[in-house]
Amino acid sequence: MPLRLDIVTVERLVYSEDVDMVIAPGIEGQLGILPHHAPLLTALTFGELQVKRGDEVESFAIGGGFMEVQPDHVVVLADTAERAEEIDLARAEAARRRAEERLRARSRNDVDFARAHAALRRSLTRIKVAEARRRGRGRRPETKRPGVKTPSE
Repeated sequence: MPLRLDIVTVERLVYSEDVDMVIAPGIEGQLGILPHHAPLLTALTFGELQVKRGDEVESFAIGGGFMEVQPDHVVVLADTAERAEEIDLARAEAARRRAEERLRARSRNDVDFARAHAALRRSLTRIKVAEARRRGRGRRPETKRPGVKTPSE
């Protein structure tokens, strides 16, 4: 039985396909979701969301949000979500440099520090996802351990 995945932001439907596995950046660590998973509602953090379909793995840069899991359907309501191929690496690097400069300035304003820290986390996630795409896709999800088979194998 396939697992339907919908990734949605305020602006658009980013992804809607049947998949074999979803690996999401939960607030307490990575979550691996397979078909027939127990119902779950959890918060997401900045990170890479991986989608496995057959031997292919597609990555998305996720900027927080929530994930609802049902046995046959996963909905990711993301604050931001980008496919790896949509990320402009030069722009992400520039955003990283700006955020690092603001953090080095050590403003006394807590709001500025929190915004700079969030911008840094967002840019680092985007860079990681874009660079992984440049190295090539079709790799196994990061949670896959050598010698351990998933139920679909």
